[in-house]
Amino acid sequence: MTRPRDLDALLAALDPAADLAGRHLWLLSLLEWIRGSRRGSGDAVARVRLLLAAAEARPAVRTRLAAWWRTLEDTVDVTPLLADLGFAPRTALFSEASERLRRKLLPGTPETVDAAELFVLARPTAFDVQWLSALEEADLARLEALLAKPEATGASHWQQALMDAIAYCASQIAAAGCAPELRLRMRAAGRDTRPFLDLMRDVETLRVEVLHGLRHDDRRDAAAQQLRERLDACRHAAATVYTHLEENGISVGLVFRLRQLRERALRIRALLDCVLSPQPGPSAVRLLAHLAAVAQERRSLRALIASNSSLLAAKVTERSAETGEHYITRDRTEYLAMVRKACGGGVLTAGTTFLKFVVMALGLPAFWSGFWAGAVYAGSFVLIQLLHFTLATKQPAMTAPAMAARLKELSGGHAVDDFADEVTHLVRTQVAAVLGNVLLVVPAVLALSVLIQWLLGHPMIDAREAGHVLHSLHLLGPTALFAGATGVLLFASSIIAGWVENWFVLHRLDSALRYNPRITALLGTPRAARWARFMRENISGFAANVSLGFMLGLVPAFAAFFGIGFEVRHVTLSAGQLAAAGAALGWESLRTSALWWGAASLPLVGALNVVVSFYCAFRLALRAHNVSGVDRARIRAAIRARMQRAPLHFLLP
Repeated sequence: MTRPRDLDALLAALDPAADLAGRHLWLLSLLEWIRGSRRGSGDAVARVRLLLAAAEARPAVRTRLAAWWRTLEDTVDVTPLLADLGFAPRTALFSEASERLRRKLLPGTPETVDAAELFVLARPTAFDVQWLSALEEADLARLEALLAKPEATGASHWQQALMDAIAYCASQIAAAGCAPELRLRMRAAGRDTRPFLDLMRDVETLRVEVLHGLRHDDRRDAAAQQLRERLDACRHAAATVYTHLEENGISVGLVFRLRQLRERALRIRALLDCVLSPQPGPSAVRLLAHLAAVAQERRSLRALIASNSSLLAAKVTERSAETGEHYITRDRTEYLAMVRKACGGGVLTAGTTFLKFVVMALGLPAFWSGFWAGAVYAGSFVLIQLLHFTLATKQPAMTAPAMAARLKELSGGHAVDDFADEVTHLVRTQVAAVLGNVLLVVPAVLALSVLIQWLLGHPMIDAREAGHVLHSLHLLGPTALFAGATGVLLFASSIIAGWVENWFVLHRLDSALRYNPRITALLGTPRAARWARFMRENISGFAANVSLGFMLGLVPAFAAFFGIGFEVRHVTLSAGQLAAAGAALGWESLRTSALWWGAASLPLVGALNVVVSFYCAFRLALRAHNVSGVDRARIRAAIRARMQRAPLHFLLP
């Protein structure tokens, strides 16, 4: 293979006496030359060998390369690269997210003495991991011979840097483990062994044996083994915090700290392998390859959020699943109770429809019109909750996690048939709830319109507003798109509900309501206990209803601000609006096609509200519960067989 022309120019540009930025720019140019076209790791390894051969064949180049390397060692601090790359400078998730965003948006500079910044500026990729891992021991030995410098007796510069990095990592682990946020959530057995307090002592013992010892390998290995055991004790003690979080609510910030602690412990073990390795070259390259992978991962905001929010997503869906079980009816008694609740929800939604039109008639600015409409929706939904009625479209996002959790139990002989039973129960419940809402909201709105006509002498809305309602609900318009988007809002409200309930439990607010001296002095002990129990049982519903109400009111207003024409298409509210328009136009409306096109859109609106909300929640629950490998063909076959054998079971118990 012939030497590429640009290698000669690269070696000619090597200047150990160049300024800081110049020396580092040469290093970045060298890395880009080694990567080449990135067709394969073999090409990069071949380029490394060409560089070695050229330096070995030219004494002047060899001298300048060794001098450049010594200058790099003297001016650049390598410990941030070894100890801190991949870890947040602060122990907060959102500060780390902002730091990653800053690195994405703002350019870096090679004029730095921080090896971690220089390493990130080189933008390592998976290809770098490949070619570094493909280097052979002979190549590393040749490189080490080129860069070697006469060392004084004692520890090398590399060993000192490794031990400093281990000390820095250990101090971060000790600080995190002793922080009250983690320490008070650990099990007593993990705290009592004091692993975090004794960690630095073990690090110092190993430092003495490595840097100042008398070359007694047995004493050095014993100190390293003691440090490894202490790190395992720290990890085990920190892992007990997860049990507390599972039982008492998930904190994304605490999960972030725990992950940082675990990764730092693993980094120390990797650094230990380098310190103790009889062949520093291969161990150093393995560490560099690992750091290249870490640097690539640290550039990703998505990976950061996903890795630290997975437990919160699991807890949110778990709480939704517990609530969703109450929305699935399995016998005639539960079915009839659901129908009654849905009918009650439909009747109350008639009042919601009237108040919504009142707000619109006030002619307020867009934001305040949306705000007060959202307040009307939220108040109506909360009243429905307090009266133990139901709004059909809120159920799918709650029942989906319950169904997803059952997919983990499909290993039994009759599990698929049992799951098909659950699907039958779920569909039947949703149909009953939607029909109960819609079939009662229509006559309730008509009755309310007649009452308003009798009391005030005019209908609930005028003919112009009625015409606008019929036009907006037309089946051939954007109704389907709006209904699907409303389904996303319904799903979002369930996520907010799960998050708020998790936050309520995490901060033990039910206990605070029950026992806080100021609260008990204000309410009295029995009433404080009742309030605590009431809020613990209803906080999720309040969060879902209030958030859904304000999203239904404010999202159209915010969309209009950006020039996006979006309207809410909620099946129960739409049915109420259609009934109000028909009442305003009188019997003549029955002869207009617009009314019937609007009526024809209601089944589509209801289906999209339910299906989109259920699908979003179901997909999230599958990821959160790590459900995979589901035999979908068997499930589909079982459901089809159920539909052919007993289709009415999907409608009636």
